[in-house]
Amino acid sequence: MVFAMAALFLVVGLGAGMIGSIAGLGGGMFFVPALLYFANAYEPGSVSPQVAAGTSLLVIGVTALSSSISYIRQKKADVQTALLFFLGSAPGAVAGVYLNTLLPVKTFSLLFGLFQFGMFALMMVKDKIKPRNLSWDVKRRFVDPDGVEYEYGYKRWAAVTVAFMVGVVSSLFGVGGGLLMVPAMIVLFRFPPHIATATSMLVILFSAAVGSATNILHDHVHWLYAAMLAPGAWIGGNLGAAVAARLKGKTIVLLLRVLILAVGIQMIGDAIWK
Repeated sequence: MVFAMAALFLVVGLGAGMIGSIAGLGGGMFFVPALLYFANAYEPGSVSPQVAAGTSLLVIGVTALSSSISYIRQKKADVQTALLFFLGSAPGAVAGVYLNTLLPVKTFSLLFGLFQFGMFALMMVKDKIKPRNLSWDVKRRFVDPDGVEYEYGYKRWAAVTVAFMVGVVSSLFGVGGGLLMVPAMIVLFRFPPHIATATSMLVILFSAAVGSATNILHDHVHWLYAAMLAPGAWIGGNLGAAVAARLKGKTIVLLLRVLILAVGIQMIGDAIWK
């Protein structure tokens, strides 16, 4: 039975790492449900929501490290922006761990699902928001593989504020924060999808390291399940970065919308009917 669980978690890690890397999510939206359902089916009561989030965040760090190395080599990760976002996400990640301990199972699932519905709505209306002339502190330009030129940027205080919220979500739900990070970059700061996903993975790497250290101190990591998920997550992170390089920006955004909606429905359904 242990070998069956190891094989299952290898596949979950591979798929979650690959899809999470492509969409800049880290894969936590798959790791958390897998830990809550499969691990508890194998070993009832072994994984609480807090342990699921903590274990997921640790494995997300593996995915983020793997994909970030690839994205940096592709010159798509905005390293300076990632470091600035980390200034806000680090304290947010610590705060999220403490908030996580206050949530019962049903509340956890409900908030997780509602959060993703909000992100789905944000992604759906982003194309209808008319661009405004903004006085950004930082400005960047990027030309995608199709020759489309993008101008994006941000005010530093706004970037740090958004990053703090991302850090809280990262540790609270064990999803790496990408579910908020990527839409915020695309909608608020006009990041090109390729740059948003790559930069998001780098920020996720930093915040996951801080959040995981805090989770370890609180004994919120199941080391055996983390070890089962990590190899697939590492391989998937590399594959996802390679695939993302060949996808159009609109395809990445579409994938992000579908993933957010699907898991949001699943988690809310579990909160209502279980």
